[in-house]
Amino acid sequence: MEYARSGEVAIAYQVFGEGPVDLVFARGFAGDLLTTWEQPPLVHQLQCFAAIARVLMLDKRGTGLSDGFRQPPTLETRMDDLRLVMDAVGSERAVLWSAQDGARLALLFAATYPERTAGLVLYDPQAGSRRDYDYPWAPDDEEWRRRLADAREGWGTVEYFRRLVADWAPERVGDGEFLDWFVRHMRRSLSPGAAVGFLRATMGADVRDVLAAVRVPTLVLASPVRREPAAYVASRIRSSELVVLPSVRGLFTWLDVEAHERAMDETERFVARVGQVASPDPVLATVLFTDIVSSTDRAAELGDRAWRELLERHHAMMRRRLAEFGGDELDTAGDGFLAAFEGPGRAIQCALAFMRDMPALGLEVRAGVHTGECERLDGKLAGIAVAVGARVASMAKPGEILVSGTVQDLVAGSPLVFEDRGAHELKGVPGSWRLAAVLAPRSRV
Repeated sequence: MEYARSGEVAIAYQVFGEGPVDLVFARGFAGDLLTTWEQPPLVHQLQCFAAIARVLMLDKRGTGLSDGFRQPPTLETRMDDLRLVMDAVGSERAVLWSAQDGARLALLFAATYPERTAGLVLYDPQAGSRRDYDYPWAPDDEEWRRRLADAREGWGTVEYFRRLVADWAPERVGDGEFLDWFVRHMRRSLSPGAAVGFLRATMGADVRDVLAAVRVPTLVLASPVRREPAAYVASRIRSSELVVLPSVRGLFTWLDVEAHERAMDETERFVARVGQVASPDPVLATVLFTDIVSSTDRAAELGDRAWRELLERHHAMMRRRLAEFGGDELDTAGDGFLAAFEGPGRAIQCALAFMRDMPALGLEVRAGVHTGECERLDGKLAGIAVAVGARVASMAKPGEILVSGTVQDLVAGSPLVFEDRGAHELKGVPGSWRLAAVLAPRSRV
């Protein structure tokens, strides 16, 4: 076991196997590197991975052997940790293998870093987290309230974990040895407070708007009872195939011999096929547009020379904030900026910091943030996502940061607070778009 450092946080990881392709086993809600190796059927799955690839497995921050957190990590933060571990072991590209809610992280990573992603294998992927007309398979609000209350009252107790076994691994009900391992594994994975925090973050996470931006080869494995949500994901990814496995009673393929063998056979076939596939050009990016309010009036009031000097100070402040938050300046159109970020959280934090800078200049700005699929052309970004970002910014009020619904979904679990602004038609852009205004972030406790 080794550690990679993400700022002050240490991320625990393991590397095993010597195959020609890298495979990241990106686990979902819980995980603990040590107790993972105490469950023989799960160990067998890892050995199957190791027979075809060099395998990377990590405890995400706040779980297992990794450092804890003050605030549950967002998908963006977890994506950064995964990339950090890949960098630490010299992995340039990898196949990501994940299941259930862990698929959201894998999908976001593949859309954001297609050059680092050889392919995706997703078992029973969950793209949305809350039930609506377009995604009827997720829990509704009442079910989420019940889950949170149950975890708050029971996490860590044997009785609570016994109920989880009945739901997740019904074939092992009454197996005292399995229950003992499951209790150890889950207790080592998450503390009671961390478990509730992760559930809250999961409750708001949604990557449905990201699916169309995933261009890497994708294998979707589905149990028959969860075929529909898996087919939903597969149908929205261009280079995907759906394979329905033999019936799995609970959540874990590795507890069902027939389903496990089929899943590993399909994984081996897929990994052999995608190992040499060239990375695609389109990327998922977050764009930030800023604009000075009433700039024409202010320029007329100050005169050309004074206005030019004020603009230079404005630009210098923005460039300092871009450097601080990892933004890439793409264009400066007179009194506005277009910048790109690898994650929406950074873009919003950059915009908030920039807003705080403006009173010193006597200026007021508006900003818009959107995450979507872009094309890289001569070092610049193009595509409908850029147009959407511009339209979102144009609808912001003075001193306001307006974001698309996609951005709000991707930063679920962060301290950021939003005010819903409803659905809007954006000029020149098809469809209806959910918008929200960024309010002051919640204080961390």
